[in-house]
Amino acid sequence: MLILAVPELRSNLTQSQLFKQSEQQNKPLSYAKAVNRAAPAVVNIYSVEIEQSLRFGKQTGEINNLGSGVIMNDNGYILTNYHVVEKADQIVVLLQRGEQLDAQLIGYDIYTDLAVLKVNAINLPVIPKNPSLVSVVGDVVLAIGNPLNIGQTVTQGIISATGRNGLSSTNYSEFLQMDAAINEGNSGGALVNTNGELVGINSRVFNSSHPLWDVKGISLAIPYKLANKVMHKIIEHGQVTRGWLGIQVELSPSSGQIIINGVSKGSPAERAGFQINDVIAKINGHDITSIPQALDMVAETAPGKTLTFTLYRSGQQIELPVTIVKFRGIGK
Repeated sequence: MLILAVPELRSNLTQSQLFKQSEQQNKPLSYAKAVNRAAPAVVNIYSVEIEQSLRFGKQTGEINNLGSGVIMNDNGYILTNYHVVEKADQIVVLLQRGEQLDAQLIGYDIYTDLAVLKVNAINLPVIPKNPSLVSVVGDVVLAIGNPLNIGQTVTQGIISATGRNGLSSTNYSEFLQMDAAINEGNSGGALVNTNGELVGINSRVFNSSHPLWDVKGISLAIPYKLANKVMHKIIEHGQVTRGWLGIQVELSPSSGQIIINGVSKGSPAERAGFQINDVIAKINGHDITSIPQALDMVAETAPGKTLTFTLYRSGQQIELPVTIVKFRGIGK
């Protein structure tokens, strides 16, 4: 009767009920599902250096590096960073379920800082993957690894910048940049999205050589598609073989054309007659719309194969066939 007589009380009661109902419906934001899907497939990696004692004639093992790795398939192949296992005499993998395994180094690629390990085990947890995944700036990401050997840890951030997914570059500007915290031991661990799907392999923190710059919030990861491509090449061939042409290119800010601004001496490009200021239009009949596309087509061409470049020189269209050679490294 009191509620009917005093309408304000009825109104206040309704608002209170609505508030409580809304409070019950709005659950706190959580990434627990993503972590539960991905974390079991992220392993701790310990690189052991074996030393021979001359005095006692015994071998002793000492951990000289630690990192993380990602189980990529149920055959026991694990991706990690090359710098994690670079000087290892023995590699030990610790699963999150507590199982300790010896790992074999299948191969590595110093230009992407990736290494492939193999363990003999069954029923391994495998990282969720989405082959059609495209990462964009602003995506929320989670970095999973074993920082400072304190145990598996998850940090959160966003993708700050993206690069291309290809084989031809060795520059960190082509990798994923994000602001999730990365420390020693995180290297080789998984960068996943909020579905728990692999976005990349955590690599390292950007460090500036400038004495006055205290850089924070710039961490780097190798994109999933690039890492997966490199892994399969290492499994199939034991290494990654890249094609090399010997040109430097730039994108014209006014016309959007891809212009050659350097030709290496003694390179296939010089022998084929490439010149500075040539404009690249097509490779093997395929329209070229970006520098990464052009570089990737060269890098992924087997040494000894021929590519035909359609170029514009002083307004005239010309075609130059060029035989690609094996990339031997920077300065070689």
